[in-house]
Amino acid sequence: MKTLKKVGTVILAGLFLVSCVPLKSNGNKGLPPGQVKKVTGAKSAKHYAPGHNK
Repeated sequence: MKTLKKVGTVILAGLFLVSCVPLKSNGNKGLPPGQVKKVTGAKSAKHYAPGHNK
């Protein structure tokens, strides 16, 4: 029973630690859409801006 509690505590602590890791939503390596446009040479930054779709 003690072993089960220890294993459960370790798993729970691991889940708490993993849930605190920030996730990046875009694949632009942290650059704003205008900067990605400059790097790629595109004419519009619309494709690199999430949520700005026409």
